[in-house]
Amino acid sequence: MRLGVLDVGSNTVHLLVVDAHPGACPLPAHSHKVELRLAQLLDADGAISPGGMDQVIQVIHEALQAAEDKGVEELLPFATSAVRDARNAGEVIECVRVETGVELQVLTGPEEARLTFLAARRWFGWSAGKLLVIDIGGGSLEIAFGIDEEPDAAVSLPLGAGRLTGTRLPGEPPAPDDVRALRRHVRAEIGRTVGEFSRLGPPDHVVATSKTFKQLARIAGAARSTEGLYVPRELKYQSLEGWVSRLSVMTTAERAALPGVSESRAGQLVAGALVAEAAMDLFGVESLEICPWALREGVILRRLDHMGPA
Repeated sequence: MRLGVLDVGSNTVHLLVVDAHPGACPLPAHSHKVELRLAQLLDADGAISPGGMDQVIQVIHEALQAAEDKGVEELLPFATSAVRDARNAGEVIECVRVETGVELQVLTGPEEARLTFLAARRWFGWSAGKLLVIDIGGGSLEIAFGIDEEPDAAVSLPLGAGRLTGTRLPGEPPAPDDVRALRRHVRAEIGRTVGEFSRLGPPDHVVATSKTFKQLARIAGAARSTEGLYVPRELKYQSLEGWVSRLSVMTTAERAALPGVSESRAGQLVAGALVAEAAMDLFGVESLEICPWALREGVILRRLDHMGPA
């Protein structure tokens, strides 16, 4: 069947259309993405403003039209941290339902971590052994660890690259004092969770998902996206450590000129790099591999599991 996943995220609203059936690899058929930056449409009280809701509804209408045009049989709509953390999340969900007919499932942070872990497990397979999976989104950071398809530990922290940029790095480029303060904050937040994972033993394989990690790996020398999904892409801590200080003194335009860095994400790359560096350092990761699959694929795989054999 042709499935559509509608991801209302902190940075983008993304419709991914795939051809899929149980037991087979989902094949991407179409992608419709709009940069909305929902996390930046909050008012002073932490609510999504009326204007922000209007934008969300308009973009969802566009996604629904794209899904219809591409012959989607079933739509799986969900929202992540920008909606769940909004003070008026319930109002937003109801407004979307009334205006578009779409009933958004708001994922909790641990659910995000578990579904992303499932996608990584399926991509790398059982031979990868115990997996440590790290995902940096626009609003949150997810970390999961385990040997099965369901992780033994999964946490979500409010350390998304977009969230941190908007609240803690206002300068262009950011002031050195702000960068140092954010570095301390990120490491303190992640440091509180390390013990929960350490008791489970060392991982056999460490992987990362998300646009932030893909861009960091690319500027550190990983293969271009045009070389395909199946080319291994690695990010070494030593390379990342060197890039963090360089990125922090660049302007957004200078970052956008780096290989693999999109103009829309260049502004939040410093915050993302600080989170990636802290996670790798505190978990003792010298090198990790980039996983092409992430949360959206996890949602698709879980749905296919519930369908049962063809």
